[in-house]
Amino acid sequence: MTELLFREDAYLPQCQAVITAIDERGFQTDKTVFYPLGGGQPGDIGRLVLDSGEVVEITDTVKGDGPDGVIHKPGAGSAALKVGATGRLEIDWERRHRLMRMHTCLHLLSALVPFPVTGGQVGDGKGRLDFDMADSIPDKETLTAKLNELIQGDHKVTARWISDEELLSNPELVKTMAVKPPMGLGRVRLVEVHGVDKPLDLQACGGTHVKQTGEIGLVTVRKIENKGRQNRRVNIEFAA
Repeated sequence: MTELLFREDAYLPQCQAVITAIDERGFQTDKTVFYPLGGGQPGDIGRLVLDSGEVVEITDTVKGDGPDGVIHKPGAGSAALKVGATGRLEIDWERRHRLMRMHTCLHLLSALVPFPVTGGQVGDGKGRLDFDMADSIPDKETLTAKLNELIQGDHKVTARWISDEELLSNPELVKTMAVKPPMGLGRVRLVEVHGVDKPLDLQACGGTHVKQTGEIGLVTVRKIENKGRQNRRVNIEFAA
């Protein structure tokens, strides 16, 4: 089991850790700030600075065994690792923050386009959501303006936990049909974008997010693609 520090504080750039397991996939630690690939969000990259002074580049992070397993993938030619070694895990913070900004922006997009989400991807500086819709295709310029209005409203973004049973009894909290929220620990994380009288968006999500929508910065709806009889892909990117 790995203590997932990013779940409680996505702004932690580093932490001290102990290597607990090593195999052909990579290494695991007792705790980590590295987010593993999942839910449409890429895994973090960065490095492990061993107490010996050696530096191990981490080229990807993926899920390991069990609901809290996290595997850090070392780069080719990295120093030899051993169980029990200690050091400092450091994420590439600039990249992580861009992913956080885009992930939160996609939540706003899902709130503005009232159709089931069939897929999505958080990218570095860009992202997309696929919607199950046929004829009600939004106008790019109008959608861009509405997104930026929500962003500039600087709405608060928070997370809280509910039980697996509460989620199962409230299926509307799962917006993305193709991605199931992380379950199995008895509780599920909800991410809320606060509005004045009610949430602008509220959904199950295990990813990392900014604290205020104003952090996202201006965005542009780059294109809306036809990906099937009823599937439409909305692509967005940072304006600057």
